[in-house]
Amino acid sequence: MAATAALPVLGPGLTEEPLPKSGSHLMEDDPTPPRYKSEPADVSRLAEPLTFPYSGCIASNRFMHAAMTEQLCTYDPDDHEKNGIPTENLERVYKKWGEGGCGLILTGSIMLYGDHLESIGDPVVSPHHPYHGPRFEGFKAVAQAGKANGSLMLAQVNHPGRLCVFQESPVSSSDVPVIKNGTGDGIYQYKPPHPASIEDIHRIIGAFAHVAEYLDKAGWDGIELHGAHGFLIAQFLSPRINKRTDEWGGSLENRMRFVLEIGKEVRRRTRPDFILGVKINSTEFQDTGFVTQEAREICKHLEANSFDFVEISGGSYEKILMTHQRESTKRREAFFLEFADQIVPGLTKTKVYVTGGLRTVGGMVRALDTVDGVGLGRPLCEEWSLCKEMLEGTVDGAIITRIDPGDFWLALMAGNRNIRMVGLGQPPLPCWKEEIIEGLKAQYKEWASNKSTVKELGRYRTIDKAYADAKRV
Repeated sequence: MAATAALPVLGPGLTEEPLPKSGSHLMEDDPTPPRYKSEPADVSRLAEPLTFPYSGCIASNRFMHAAMTEQLCTYDPDDHEKNGIPTENLERVYKKWGEGGCGLILTGSIMLYGDHLESIGDPVVSPHHPYHGPRFEGFKAVAQAGKANGSLMLAQVNHPGRLCVFQESPVSSSDVPVIKNGTGDGIYQYKPPHPASIEDIHRIIGAFAHVAEYLDKAGWDGIELHGAHGFLIAQFLSPRINKRTDEWGGSLENRMRFVLEIGKEVRRRTRPDFILGVKINSTEFQDTGFVTQEAREICKHLEANSFDFVEISGGSYEKILMTHQRESTKRREAFFLEFADQIVPGLTKTKVYVTGGLRTVGGMVRALDTVDGVGLGRPLCEEWSLCKEMLEGTVDGAIITRIDPGDFWLALMAGNRNIRMVGLGQPPLPCWKEEIIEGLKAQYKEWASNKSTVKELGRYRTIDKAYADAKRV
């Protein structure tokens, strides 16, 4: 299989970053990595099945693979219609994660339009894309790969809204710009947004529903709407960002109308056993966004509108939250569990997952005293079979890497690199080794300055045959 078959995706004049020498980073040749130490806990609680109330689907255990951007789909800087077709690299990634023991797998965000991306290489399903052809076959293959060992396969679906670096005037709930002259808390530069028109709102609601129907027909088990991290759904929910005075802004009832209308349209266009979930933000540590009482009210309405689960997370590109801000959350391990404490009592059917900070079996089992399931992200980029090993009792803690827990962007870089390595059929880099992290740090400045630019594509040999070129299509 040629790793550079889709060379037009890279664009003219771009070079490829050489891969590490064969065998130079193989995990099996390394000593035992350091791990977080767990208190004694009954791992069988994590092995219990979880039934979703409205779809009736059953996850085989309480582990959820949290959504992480892969950037392994096609990208053409000159023709956005060619963007977002899954590659065999992406299929290979979810085949590997599908072997890792998670009851439910969430993919990185699928975008609604080829010119409204979060990152280069994002998957895309637009309203005009038909239920056949190379793109459709690619999504079918990714679902089959992830489901092959019994996991439920769900896609996170997202519109970046004002967090789109590919638009001169990105759409949002209103015209509130990203703080710090558009840089927020990260490495991007965001342009001032414009308020969505009523026509825009209805068009985007239909686009979300089309992705759900498309994936339903392609054999996926469900979707999660991304209503966190400052993206478009969160931009409608947030009273700080949503300054509208029409039926889509102002009161809580109006601000949550957008996500509820999307959910209704998804339910209308998908089969009864299609899972519908949503990711929402914790505001436990934030000084902006919707307050806990409002979030609790939103979750009650989500349940009334047949959402199977809510995933609790936190932070945005205006305020990254990847470390413990309180001693109480450090003791409980999960960053956002105290926020979940406020949400769960108001729900009787809809299930709740918490994602962020969990590293030991003991911490995860304790979390199940509050929530129904636990989401893992970065640890699964280091150890792709971690959930399976925990359930089997082989390990009780995740690997400790040499990345500072508060260094969100270096961790993102490392995770993205490991996803790319596995997409090429190679082992992930052992990020508990000092020389590996020093190598990443040496490349960080270039990586950050090229993030979400065409130059980023030239740094990796990652895009192999898109399904547009595959013989099976």
